[in-house]
Amino acid sequence: MSKNNFNNNDHLYMQVADGLEKMIADDVLKIGDKLPSVRVISDEYGISMGTAFQAYYHLEGKGLIESRPKSGYYVRFNHKRFPELPRMIQHEQLSHDVSVKEMIASIYTDIVLYNKKVINLAMAVPDGSLLPVAKLNKSVMHVLRNSKDSCVQYEHVQGNIELRKQIAKLSFNWGGKVKPEDIIVTGGCLEAITMCLRAVTQPGDTVAVESPNYFGIFQAIESMGLKVVEISSCFIDGLELDCLEEAIKKFPIKAIVAIPNFNNPLGGCMPDENKKKLVDIINKHNIPLIEDDIYGELYFGKNRPRTCKYYDTKGLVLHCTSLTKSLAPGYRIGWVIPGKFLEQVKQIKRIQNISSPTLTQAAIAHYLQYGRYEYHLKNIRKALHTQCLRYMQAIIDYFPEDTKVSRPHGGFVLWVQLNKKLNGFKLRTEAMKHNISIVPGKIFSASCDNDNCIRISFGKPWDDDADYGLMMLGKLIDKML
Repeated sequence: MSKNNFNNNDHLYMQVADGLEKMIADDVLKIGDKLPSVRVISDEYGISMGTAFQAYYHLEGKGLIESRPKSGYYVRFNHKRFPELPRMIQHEQLSHDVSVKEMIASIYTDIVLYNKKVINLAMAVPDGSLLPVAKLNKSVMHVLRNSKDSCVQYEHVQGNIELRKQIAKLSFNWGGKVKPEDIIVTGGCLEAITMCLRAVTQPGDTVAVESPNYFGIFQAIESMGLKVVEISSCFIDGLELDCLEEAIKKFPIKAIVAIPNFNNPLGGCMPDENKKKLVDIINKHNIPLIEDDIYGELYFGKNRPRTCKYYDTKGLVLHCTSLTKSLAPGYRIGWVIPGKFLEQVKQIKRIQNISSPTLTQAAIAHYLQYGRYEYHLKNIRKALHTQCLRYMQAIIDYFPEDTKVSRPHGGFVLWVQLNKKLNGFKLRTEAMKHNISIVPGKIFSASCDNDNCIRISFGKPWDDDADYGLMMLGKLIDKML
């Protein structure tokens, strides 16, 4: 990398850090190699000593290099140290009832319980320290002071018009051309998905679902009396389209539910060309696709991945997402762009809860307009990418050598496959005795066991507690083996 290649729009230290990170990834700089001194970096790239230090601090924060007293900086980690990816589980294609209620209920309290003593590696939400709380508070106070009725009256059934205008602008990020009247605001993404399922199915219908998948989706399907066909998902490419087409031939599938961008719990991101193929498939068979894009903005690369909705020309994609994972989990602001099913979803929204809360909608609309949301997204993406690397490094250091881990390029979660002798539920029980909360993999599928898998969230910034929690998990795994 040459100083002549610098882009003045980016932070100089990030460009230096990115160049060094690539050299580490390409094995130009190997583990144990000493890095050039800060003064040499300063001279080489024509930057200040302070900027050179910032570049090294950034790489040190990611765990890629380490400082040795009176000696300098050395490479400590290379991406080649990543463990193998977990093995794919191929689902037997059967249309079956869903039964996940009991196993989820048995652990759900621990997942959502707010307890300062618990090291929470279960919740797939950002830590409060990563969120712009002060600016959100200012937006709440602004709308309370300036609202004619103090936000106590019902909102429009489709949602606050100013909020819908801001959401329409956000769609530009994935290439969308959306109008405010195309959008329905919901109480989070799961409500959006649930309303969409009600709009396009009847009890007894069969739904194709990417699997493993967020357990709340299985619960929603179960509550509606629907049958499910689970379609295997890949750690690299997401939903397997060949398996989906086979299922469509075998079963009368009325809807498809998928998380194309950074699937929870696997973290896979469907390539954009595959999203187009998926939309071609649903157009060919006239099957609605309910797209959960809740993690789409939390990418670690240079560009936001497209959505399936981007390729939708017939209105068959019902695009669901929210700000739960990126901005304000407790505000419960989500939305759906239901395409040709707008009137059906709107009617269900009207019946279900008339409208979403007025105050939070108005506050988020104000924040999106004045709170520099894009700046916040840049910061949280950077933080999550760093946290992902640190958590993965700790798993490599503390867990047995046969441990396999996913490699997400966005989102919050790692899918960890342990020795076949391990049981995720038993590990969770033992971990809770040490105030460490994790999620067993079993609850992310209605048919496959995933008994020896767990999901670990890296939404919590790396600190001594996170390090201790993963170290203790490693010891518990060794003991159970």
